[in-house]
Amino acid sequence: MEEKEIELMDYLEVIWKRKWVIVIPTFLCIIIVVVVSLLLPKKWETDTIIIPSKFFVQNEGGQFKEVLVADSKQIARQINQASYDYLIAAELNIDLKEFPKLKAERIKANLLRVSVNVGDVKKAKSILYILFTLLKKELDAKASIEMKEIDSQIKSKEIEKLSCEKEIPALKEKAAILKLRKKEIEREISKTRNGIKLLETEHRAILKKEKKSENESLAMLLYSNEIQQSLRYHNTLNELLSIKKIEEENMKLETEIKREKIKQIENEIDNLNERKGRIEFTKFSKEPTSSLNPVILRNKFNVLIAGILGLMFFTIFAFFLEYIEKQKTKS
Repeated sequence: MEEKEIELMDYLEVIWKRKWVIVIPTFLCIIIVVVVSLLLPKKWETDTIIIPSKFFVQNEGGQFKEVLVADSKQIARQINQASYDYLIAAELNIDLKEFPKLKAERIKANLLRVSVNVGDVKKAKSILYILFTLLKKELDAKASIEMKEIDSQIKSKEIEKLSCEKEIPALKEKAAILKLRKKEIEREISKTRNGIKLLETEHRAILKKEKKSENESLAMLLYSNEIQQSLRYHNTLNELLSIKKIEEENMKLETEIKREKIKQIENEIDNLNERKGRIEFTKFSKEPTSSLNPVILRNKFNVLIAGILGLMFFTIFAFFLEYIEKQKTKS
């Protein structure tokens, strides 16, 4: 513990002994940084915030999920890699060697901040506006593809709906024809039933006679055959009537299915229109705006860094001088 205290006292003694070797050069470094900062041309930071194009996709739960046409992080990387510098420089007739550095960052999932530090504020705003135009053209093209796809789906659904609407009157017409046919069969059944009753009445009248002539016996046989034929015809008509009733119910069911299909298609069209209405093209969240004060006036941090680095370097230099002096003394 005492050895450590002795070592610490030795270090402090060296620092105090060579304090001017540390303080004066450090102070000079700070003055140089301040002077250089004041002599440098003043620059203002001009920045903008852009919202890239996006659309929405409906999930199974019926909720809409936001989908960006391009990741903001990827767009920022392209801007930082000077992918748009040449196009902007050509538009503004600026030498590419003198083109200022664009800085881009994703501040949120769907927000992109771009800034540039130059002395000419008007020029900075022009650069950012042209960058916005280039990004909008590129990103909106992808959003337009999504919109065209939705329009195509809507058109397909409308054609399907129109086809169903055309089928309903045809089904109604068929149902009306079946209804008329069913009434005709019912009338024929009623007529046949009455004929059977009449034949049975006449047949029973002959049967009641105890003595029948040869003609009456033949008539009874004919009545019996005619009754059998009429019953078979009656059964055939009943079967046909049942078939027509089933066909009529099927027509009603098919018509109802078509109506439900139309409702379903209308809901799908509404959902597609809602998706289309939720498509957002690239726009400004914040238009290009310049800072109120020059960027250089904000760089007090640079002065602090110069002071800290100066103290560290010249303190080490002071210990180095002390080491050299001790080596000379020993020799």
